[in-house]
Amino acid sequence: MKTIHFQFLKPIVLAERNRLRAFLLNAFKKENRSVQSLTIWFCSNDKILKINKKHLKHNYYTDIITFDFSPSPQHPIVSDIFISVDMIRENAQTFHTTTKAELHRVIFHGALHLCGYGDKTEHEKKIMRKKEDKLLSSYFVSRET
Repeated sequence: MKTIHFQFLKPIVLAERNRLRAFLLNAFKKENRSVQSLTIWFCSNDKILKINKKHLKHNYYTDIITFDFSPSPQHPIVSDIFISVDMIRENAQTFHTTTKAELHRVIFHGALHLCGYGDKTEHEKKIMRKKEDKLLSSYFVSRET
């Protein structure tokens, strides 16, 4: 059974969750991936810092951490994604966008990681940003039609 869950350790407005679930499942399908279980956790900076230190040995805040527990790209996705609500709000101000847009960009960013896209090199970052923009545009434009 395909499942995408949203868990709120720190509150943030995430409207139309069923629509977002369906959109993500369709986006995964277009990338030839299926989902067994995906949980997106919304948390604080403190929580994400603890996760970053414990699992990645990084001593800094970040907006998202994606854990892919799938045995291989040929298997359905099993993943936890942690998103810092605090960083989403800060980044929205920094990048002069809405919290809603930044939240969705980061959700799509995590989904793209699960599809095999990286963001370590400048070339990878460029591809990732283009894919994020395409998903954002598709998600928000399709809402208006």
